[in-house]
Amino acid sequence: MVLYLHDSNLSTTDSSSLSSDHRDSTTPQSRDGLSRSGHTAVAVCLGFILVAGILNNSLTLLVFAKFRSLWTPINLILLNISLSDVLVCVFGTPFSFAASLRGRWLIGEFGCKWYGFANSLFGIVSLVSLSVLSYERYNTVLHSSKVDVSDFRKAWLFIGGTWVYSLLWTFPPFLGWSSYGPEGPGTTCSVQWHRRSPTSVSYVLCLFIFCLLLPLILMVYSYGRILLAIRRVGKINLLAAQRREQHILLMVLSMVSCYMLCWMPYGITALMATFGRSGLVTPLASVVPSILAKFSTVVNPVIYVFFNNQFYRCFMAFVKCSGEPHSVQGEEQPSPRNQQSDAFHGRKQTSSSPSQPQFLHSTRKTTPCSRLKERNILFVHYTP
Repeated sequence: MVLYLHDSNLSTTDSSSLSSDHRDSTTPQSRDGLSRSGHTAVAVCLGFILVAGILNNSLTLLVFAKFRSLWTPINLILLNISLSDVLVCVFGTPFSFAASLRGRWLIGEFGCKWYGFANSLFGIVSLVSLSVLSYERYNTVLHSSKVDVSDFRKAWLFIGGTWVYSLLWTFPPFLGWSSYGPEGPGTTCSVQWHRRSPTSVSYVLCLFIFCLLLPLILMVYSYGRILLAIRRVGKINLLAAQRREQHILLMVLSMVSCYMLCWMPYGITALMATFGRSGLVTPLASVVPSILAKFSTVVNPVIYVFFNNQFYRCFMAFVKCSGEPHSVQGEEQPSPRNQQSDAFHGRKQTSSSPSQPQFLHSTRKTTPCSRLKERNILFVHYTP
């Protein structure tokens, strides 16, 4: 934690030397802190994130719970992302929202540590899940013959692994490897980026590399290989592949851009606070990256779920009717190994059929949440 008092930068280890008038570390007193209008603006942003994040992710969870046809291994990873995001909205954002309304932290030191731990835990679960999702899509697309979509063991293993991995990186501050405390203007709590001790510096560096940079590298690699594969097969059937390639390219750019926009400013700010000169990152400068990181709970359901064609059909069925949508009468149900709702089959069909565009166009209207017939699909059946 850093106190900005009369342009001085004091660590919490020196707090015992401060007078009683300056002991409230959550109320910035200098010109570097936030004004009342600044706290109000932050509260408005957090209020929007709180409401939109809970609504988007809760709706996602409801649709998943209602339609069993969505319960595929890859979709379970999407479900894990929504679960971690809604946990952030429930157990984290309300406390920072209330603190911003009052201009100071309200639930004490223990509450601050809990807030910092919970937000770090759920945030890293979401980040790692995004990279795992990209890797699973890469495997499904480029190694479709080896993928068994009826096998949920691998998906549950990945999901459990994301939580264990996150715990391994978020619990050490309770054991003395860095610590949790107030950050920025004192209305949020996180890892103590400003501390310059060897343990704190090493922890921040490891957190940046293993929980932010490596997931990003895995995402870029996986989605890059997918785009290259689509482009190669696109030379066989140019018209259909170009439309799908443009769609997937837009999705990939949205996913990576969202990741970079929401999380990289926060990671870079943490590195600047750790390795930069004292006072380089002011409370005001640290507010925006913190809000952007929390904003990921709002955009993740939109990019990863609502843009998913399979989920979109179920969402429309959820809005229009209360029952499980039925398959089209006479539609042949594919075998579990061939039913890949999140992959494309570029090596199975190379011939064009005049009826295919009509089939692909009409599936959204006639089979809201049913499994699609894959025998006649021309080239791509990949849903980002």
